[in-house]
Amino acid sequence: MTFLAFLVFIPLQIVWLPLSLLGALLVGYRQLVTSKRLEVSQTAVEILNGRWAMDVFGLRSDKEARRLAAELPNNSVVGLWLTLFPLWAAHKATGIAFLYPTLPAPAKAGITNLVPSRTVMFDELIETRIADAAQFVILGAGLDTRAYGKLKISDVAFYELDQTKEQTHKRKHLAAAKIDASHVRFVDVDFSEADWINSLLATDFDPAKRTIFLWEGVTLYLSEQSVKATLEALKKVAAPGSVILADIYASRLVKLSRNKAISWSLEMTGEEMAFGLDCQDDADGQLQKFVETQGLALGAYEFLGGAHKKGPFVAVVELVI
Repeated sequence: MTFLAFLVFIPLQIVWLPLSLLGALLVGYRQLVTSKRLEVSQTAVEILNGRWAMDVFGLRSDKEARRLAAELPNNSVVGLWLTLFPLWAAHKATGIAFLYPTLPAPAKAGITNLVPSRTVMFDELIETRIADAAQFVILGAGLDTRAYGKLKISDVAFYELDQTKEQTHKRKHLAAAKIDASHVRFVDVDFSEADWINSLLATDFDPAKRTIFLWEGVTLYLSEQSVKATLEALKKVAAPGSVILADIYASRLVKLSRNKAISWSLEMTGEEMAFGLDCQDDADGQLQKFVETQGLALGAYEFLGGAHKKGPFVAVVELVI
């Protein structure tokens, strides 16, 4: 079937190429230039668009992501369709997903499908824990839409933490997309400040209740000191049995981001990568050592890209408090 998909894709892509390039330019301009002008995250748009594509290609249901993506001024759904139409047409004709977006075995995940793979792994960890949780806190929430999908029906209190401009931007366009956010407590925080946790404690958040802290796609943009300080702050306010679901990246991915062809786009909105673990040799041991030194227990975890000779790209982990 993959051969048949290529037979559909290649001729269509050749004919469609000018429109694909136009679409990529539209998406890139909105994501980079408009995000910079609005002073909001451009990487948050990239993650949202990954989930938009997963829904369009039938890999993961997320209607809220599609609705929000269509309203953002720093995004272009028209551009996404122009870029991905040949892949979508091949997918519709053959019923398989290939090239992008795809969900390979975790060990074989590569750079192009890290976002879909990571998203699904977090979904699985959340599903195993949500029944035992009373609170769900999203750290550096960005444009995450989990609180507005199937999790919304659970008897859980939701909190989204992010910088003021990010929160204002998101809430405005959630409303424009007619997505009900009345059940979510939006908490403005500056994670660079040592006392940021007090902003959460100033709400009705209850430290005595078991909580899921979702920390997705954030640690790689922080210093090692900030990562450790955040974990320490969460330990102090979380009830026993609470979990931190996080992704911890390999230092080689951080180094790759400093390549001139990549770093300029991150520098535009001040989102350079910083923290990573050396996972080339004994990735399991390095991860276990880091978690134990933070006074946490390592629960379920999975490496993405572990089959690569230079080691995995990232670990999606459950840190038990």
